[in-house]
Amino acid sequence: MYKSNVFRYYFLGIFLIMAFLQLKAEKRAVIYEIGIKKEIDNTTRLYLRNGLDEANALGADAILIHLNTYGGLVDVADSMRTAILYNPIPVYVFIDNNAASAGALISIAAKKIYMRRGANIGAATVVNQTGEAMPDKYQSYMRSMIRSTAEAQGKDTIVQGRDTLIKWVRDPAIAEAMVDDRIVIPNLTDSGKVLTFTAEEALRWGYCDGIAESTDEVITWYLGYSDYELTSYEPSWLDNLKGFLMNPVLQSLLILIIIGGIYFELQTPGIGFPSAAAIIAAILYFAPLYIDGLAENWEILAFFSGIALIAVEIFVIPGFGIAGISGILFVIGGLTISLLNNTGFDFENVTIPEFGQATLTVLMGLGLSFILMLWLSSKIGSRGLFRKIALTADLEEAVSTPVLTGLTGKEGTAATVLRPSGKVWIDNEMYDGVSESGFIDKGTPVKVTRFENAQVYVRAKKR
Repeated sequence: MYKSNVFRYYFLGIFLIMAFLQLKAEKRAVIYEIGIKKEIDNTTRLYLRNGLDEANALGADAILIHLNTYGGLVDVADSMRTAILYNPIPVYVFIDNNAASAGALISIAAKKIYMRRGANIGAATVVNQTGEAMPDKYQSYMRSMIRSTAEAQGKDTIVQGRDTLIKWVRDPAIAEAMVDDRIVIPNLTDSGKVLTFTAEEALRWGYCDGIAESTDEVITWYLGYSDYELTSYEPSWLDNLKGFLMNPVLQSLLILIIIGGIYFELQTPGIGFPSAAAIIAAILYFAPLYIDGLAENWEILAFFSGIALIAVEIFVIPGFGIAGISGILFVIGGLTISLLNNTGFDFENVTIPEFGQATLTVLMGLGLSFILMLWLSSKIGSRGLFRKIALTADLEEAVSTPVLTGLTGKEGTAATVLRPSGKVWIDNEMYDGVSESGFIDKGTPVKVTRFENAQVYVRAKKR
C-alpha cells in the first residue's frame, strides 16, 4: 500500500511538471516597446517611467527602447538612465538614427545597444541653449555620470589559451571621451575631438551589440524571440500636458506671472485680474509637479507661507525686515525645491545638474518678473501702454481746490494707521491722507503739509 502511494505521487509529479513545461512552451514572449523619438525632456521622462511601470506590471520578458534623439536636458537624462539601470526587467535600446548627448547617456545605461546602419552615438558634451559648452563643473559631473554608467555594465572574463583576460563590457574611458575632448584613446580619438561613433565603429569598440534595420530584427535575431507579442507604450494627452507644463522655459514664464500678478495686485485696491492670473499660474506650476511626486505638501506650503509673510510685511509691519526677507526666501525656496526629486528633507538623490536646472529656472522667472514690473510700471498711465483706459483727468481741478488749499498747515489726528496711506481727521472731516514721515499710528496728531490728487499729505506732529 505504501509503495502504491509513492508511485502514484511520483507519476502525478511527473505529469504536473510536463504540463507546466508545455504551458510555458506555448506562452508567447511579451516584448514591450517604448518609443523615444524627440528631445529628452520631462515629456520623454514620463514616457519612460510610465512605460517601465506598465511593462513591469505586465511581466514582460524584455523592454526595447526605440530611440532617435539629438539630446536634451541633462538632469532628465540622469533620471532616465537611473530608471533603466535598476529596472528589474532587462532594458535594451535600438538606435534608429541618432543617440546624441543625453541620448548617448541613456543608451549606455541599457543592457544591450543595437543600431541601424548609418546611426550615430556620442557627442555628450554639456551645452547651453545657444550650443556653447558649459563650464567645467558641469562637464566634470557629466564625465563622472557617463563613466559610472559604462562601469555599471560590468566586466567580461575572456579565456585565451592559458591566459585569462578581464575587460570592461563598455570601456569607461571611451564613454568619457564622448564628453571631454581632452581624452585620448589610442587608435580611436585624438585630443581636441569629442567622440562620436558610427554603427560600425560602435560595434568594433564595444558600444554596439549588433546592427539591425528594424525592431523585429533586434527581437528575433539578437534577443532570440521568434514567437513574440509586441506591446507598445501609447502616451496619453495627460502625459503630453504634464510634460509641456514641466518645461523649464514655461515654468519660468509661470513664475513671472505669479510674481508679477502678486506685485500688481498689491498696487491696486480690491482683488482683480492680477490675482486671478497669479492663482492660475501657481496652479499650473505646482499641479503637474505634485501629481508627478516632485512637489510635496510642505514645499507648496512654504511658497504660500512666503507670500503671506510678504503681505504681512507690506500691510501690517512698517519698513522692511525679518518678515519680508523670510517671505522672499520661502517663496524662492518653495519654487526651487518643488522642482527637485527629494524625499522630505532628504536631498541625497538630488544631483548637481538637477539643482542647477531648478535654480536657473526659478532665477530666470524672478529676473523676468523684475524686468516686467519695471517696464509695465513705466508704461501704465497717461503716456503708457494703457493710456486709453487710464484716468487722465486732473484730480486737483476736479475737486474743490479751495477747500483742500485751506487745509494746508492745519492740524488733526490719524483716523487709521498710515502705512503710508490711510485716513485723517481734519476739522471734524475725514480725508484720504498720506504720511510723509513714515509709519504713523492711529490717533497720532498730524499736520497737513500739502495736497495732491485729492489727498492730503501729513507729518506726525511732535508732542
